[in-house]
Amino acid sequence: MQPTPLASGLRAVQASVPGPGAASVHPRDVLLGAQAQTGFLPVCDHYSGVEVRMRKSLQLQAEMTQEFGTCVFDVTLDCEDGAPVGLEFQHASLVARMAAAAAPGARVAARVHAVDHPAFANDVATIAGEAGHRLCHIMIPKVESVDDVLLAERALERASAAHVPLHVLIESPAAVQRAFDIAAHPRVQSLSFGLMDFVSAHGGAIPAQAMTSAGQFTHPLVVRAKLEIASACHAHGKVPSHCVVTEFSDMAALQGAAGRASRELGYTRMWSIHPAQIRTILQAFAPQQDDIDSASRIIAAAALADWAPISVDGVLHDRASYRFYWQILERAHRTGRALPLAVRHWFDASTLVPS
Repeated sequence: MQPTPLASGLRAVQASVPGPGAASVHPRDVLLGAQAQTGFLPVCDHYSGVEVRMRKSLQLQAEMTQEFGTCVFDVTLDCEDGAPVGLEFQHASLVARMAAAAAPGARVAARVHAVDHPAFANDVATIAGEAGHRLCHIMIPKVESVDDVLLAERALERASAAHVPLHVLIESPAAVQRAFDIAAHPRVQSLSFGLMDFVSAHGGAIPAQAMTSAGQFTHPLVVRAKLEIASACHAHGKVPSHCVVTEFSDMAALQGAAGRASRELGYTRMWSIHPAQIRTILQAFAPQQDDIDSASRIIAAAALADWAPISVDGVLHDRASYRFYWQILERAHRTGRALPLAVRHWFDASTLVPS
């Protein structure tokens, strides 16, 4: 009787004989298809718009990159809320200079004004035109539909920065309804939820309590919006980014919100508005060590079997579960967690494929 493919795969693992492709094929090339995330972003996106704080944020990013061995948060330089009224042109020029002068390896982005704001065109022309080669993305606030994405896309093309990914803020009931269409656009890399604007867009029908760290997880309309955005992102391989916690001195509130966003609502990224929030967000979004160890054992065994089905501790695994466990390792790496030796080589700079 000829052995079944499953039986052959199980024996390959038990014998621990490396298959011919195990050393040469990166797990991303094997496991990440159309349903998988298209880009691996740091789990924290830190916003600052005042010059001294922007400079300190970039300095802190460099220090923590050195500490963790990888960039663990993006720095987004803010024009929308950071630019003084009447000085939008000057602020855009400042952001462009700071982004262009960022240290090698820095992940620096910019949030520009909304597409219908008078400063939008100049923001993109100045920042993307002068620093597009350094930007990891451009954040577009108050996106209502794919039409807004197309306007931003054309603005980037005029600035000779067509390669720069777009992140968008979903901040109204109509935008939530269109979240799947927005997430489907190939230039869009991430969707963020704008809590305060979303609540304000309901004309007082949602109480102010829904903007707090606790209330945003209990009001049905807010929770529904968060779930729609997360689902839209995962449907199209994009990154759902959770909203801020404005009680920035309350680390317990932040830890609770970040943990619930990650465990209950499917978010893989979160905004920070104060440097003290960054490490708490990293901790909340990082996998537990037991999960990292289990994922490492399964992925290392799968590679030895050339990604055929295997049994680990009496449980069947194949490429569907391999993808899940590989993404645990990706998130562990993005949060600066130490990886077991059996999988660490896949995260060396020389073997990583571009995000």
